[in-house]
Amino acid sequence: MYRGLLFLLCRRLVALSTVFLICLSLSGCSPVETVIRGETMGTTYSVKVMTGRWSRTGNLAELVEARLGEINASMSTFIEDSEISRFNGITTTEQFTPSADFLEVMTIAMNIYELSRGAWDGSLDPLVTLWGFGRDGQKEQLPSEEEIEAGMSLVDFSKISVSSDGKFIKNKSGLTIDLASIAKGYGVDAIAALLKDQRYENFLIEIGGEIFASGKRDKYKPWRVGINTPSSSAGFGQVYKILTVEGRGLATSGDYRNFFVAEGRTYSHILDPRTGYPVTNGVVSVSVVAKTCTFADGLATALMVMGYESGMELVEQLENVEALFIIRREDGEFDEYPSSAFKKFEL
Repeated sequence: MYRGLLFLLCRRLVALSTVFLICLSLSGCSPVETVIRGETMGTTYSVKVMTGRWSRTGNLAELVEARLGEINASMSTFIEDSEISRFNGITTTEQFTPSADFLEVMTIAMNIYELSRGAWDGSLDPLVTLWGFGRDGQKEQLPSEEEIEAGMSLVDFSKISVSSDGKFIKNKSGLTIDLASIAKGYGVDAIAALLKDQRYENFLIEIGGEIFASGKRDKYKPWRVGINTPSSSAGFGQVYKILTVEGRGLATSGDYRNFFVAEGRTYSHILDPRTGYPVTNGVVSVSVVAKTCTFADGLATALMVMGYESGMELVEQLENVEALFIIRREDGEFDEYPSSAFKKFEL
């Protein structure tokens, strides 16, 4: 009798243990969102990580902050002793040994420069400063034709070469660079790499509007991200279109946030390296979905400069890249032009 009762008790304990393990497994899969926020690169960032209920993110916030600090110390022209500032200070007789971050960003930048046939040019730094969008702040008056011509003489990203041992060489005196249009995207990718190294699979990273999404927000639902309404009067939370993105970066470039008005005209911060003037091709916004946010970030700026027709022609030639062009009509309304497979990301 006692043996029978012991047998039944053991069976009950095994059953209860099985139920407990199943419940533990299910609750471990129940999504819990950890959010890390802060400031970097002159803007804000947000990192959302989905974990099981029993998971712990530990010192993840400190790791994220430290990694972004490294990138900012490399890419910021506003820091006098940053890596990019030191590169800008070398002469044509010197060689520059880059960090792994700087080398990777410059390699991607050179690719975008070639793909866009110079519509994106990282050596726009003199013109960015001249037009009042750089580290010297806004100017009180428009630059003269002579000043623009002088600035243009210093612009040519192709004059930077890489030696066989990975060192950068300037082949134009006075050439300086500004990587602001690609650095935020690289920051996003760097944090994505950090999270994956920490064995996180489901997360959403945003730096100043540039995004990378991995996995899902919960077991079944993908991350949903919004494209901001391309208008200076629209709030940052005002959404024009919602996309679902997984394992990809999303970046948007537009002329409606950073601009100034002079003599009755609006001048965008997006400059055409081929003319030295802000773009005036009617494109108000370009959003790019790509495998990395770095590439999406730089390409979005290039497409703003290229305009709809030549820009879309380039997009359709690239693998795993889609884009949405938004053009403002004379009546103030928008026309949108998606690439062939862009709609698969629309909610």
